[in-house]
Amino acid sequence: LTGVLDDCLCDIESIDDFNTFKIFPKIQKLQERDYFRYYKVNLKRPCPFWADDGHCSIKDCHVEPCPESKIPVGIKAGSSNKYSKAANNSKELEDCEQANKLGAVNSTLSNQSKEAFIDWARYDDSQDHFCELDDERSPDAQYVDLLLNPERYTGYKGPSAWRVWNSIYEENCFKPRSVYRPLNPLAPSRGGSSLLWSVCLFSWTGLCLEKRVFYKLISGLHASINLHLCANYLLEETWGKPRWGPNVKEFTRRFNPTETKGEGPRRLKNLYFLYLIELRALSKVAPYFERSVVDLYTGNGHEDAESKALLLDIFRDTKSFHMHFDEKSMFAGDKKGAKSLKEEFRLHFKNISRIMDCVGCDKCRLWGKLQTQGLGTALKILFSEKEIQSLPENSPSKGFQLTRQEIVALVNAFGRLSTSIRELQNFKVLLQQTR
Repeated sequence: LTGVLDDCLCDIESIDDFNTFKIFPKIQKLQERDYFRYYKVNLKRPCPFWADDGHCSIKDCHVEPCPESKIPVGIKAGSSNKYSKAANNSKELEDCEQANKLGAVNSTLSNQSKEAFIDWARYDDSQDHFCELDDERSPDAQYVDLLLNPERYTGYKGPSAWRVWNSIYEENCFKPRSVYRPLNPLAPSRGGSSLLWSVCLFSWTGLCLEKRVFYKLISGLHASINLHLCANYLLEETWGKPRWGPNVKEFTRRFNPTETKGEGPRRLKNLYFLYLIELRALSKVAPYFERSVVDLYTGNGHEDAESKALLLDIFRDTKSFHMHFDEKSMFAGDKKGAKSLKEEFRLHFKNISRIMDCVGCDKCRLWGKLQTQGLGTALKILFSEKEIQSLPENSPSKGFQLTRQEIVALVNAFGRLSTSIRELQNFKVLLQQTR
């Protein structure tokens, strides 16, 4: 892979160097911090689109939830969109005041009216979101230690996995014209795979920039996930001691031009494009975290300070990159048409986030939900530039907020992309050695 990417002025070599020498080492360290390693997720939400196929019984599909005793006190006790120690300590008082206010207003309302007001509030809150968010208060929502449940090949494949990607591409993704996708999980393949692409013939004629971008984001996410599986593949399991590592044959099957009818390199270019989009979001959201009110609070003051310093250091690097994607070129037409297209864009992506509840493998579902939420958070940031620029320094903003879940997903999703590009360099070396 060489040269300039489509729809932007950035070349692949610049991204490789920037990621390898600046971003990758730092984002790896940040993901190991307590604030970012614990992610609360509901893996029991039913699939909203078709009858559940049942969960995968393969042992590597299992996710081990984290015991409550292991979760830092500041994370499990804190409000979802408050970060400082003071904010967490004042939560009881705020809850009491809020209850009194609601009581004063709602004392003459029926239960049905109260529920309607709650639904309206949730609807208003959801208008800025590009993802279907889990209810963190659900008894089925559990904390997961991401470091102990790494994303890797699990053996999950077949009709259930095929249906998920088919639904994403065929029903919820803006597609190029003349796309041919004979997605058939029963078709013979060498080794089989849960996340294979079908043959795809592209013709971008008549497809606007925004819809091309959307398609590339989904394709890039797909490419990244496949790279993780190839790089962390179960190579052998002897006497109960599995050996995980890069599988060059699997990588070739998924990305080699000959094996993919020329589509493999395009998929990898879409990975780089997705990296640029999330990199741009990180550079744009920096002012939100530079405020003193944001502490990344876990209860350990020393670690919290180090985590924030490392995060701000990464933001400085992202802002120093000289070939960012220009999101201002999107939705720049007439106001009415642009607003309609943006809403269509948001709803398509939100639907994709809901499809992640249809993934039968718990580990695949966990990382699918996290990475789609991370990308959804990046899109929310890119479309909230004015709100971010007008943030108050010493108090939370009603105009733009990120929950802890969104912050954790944003950092870890970008960390996955950074890892994918790093693993791609490793595969280049391995392929040269096998020639």
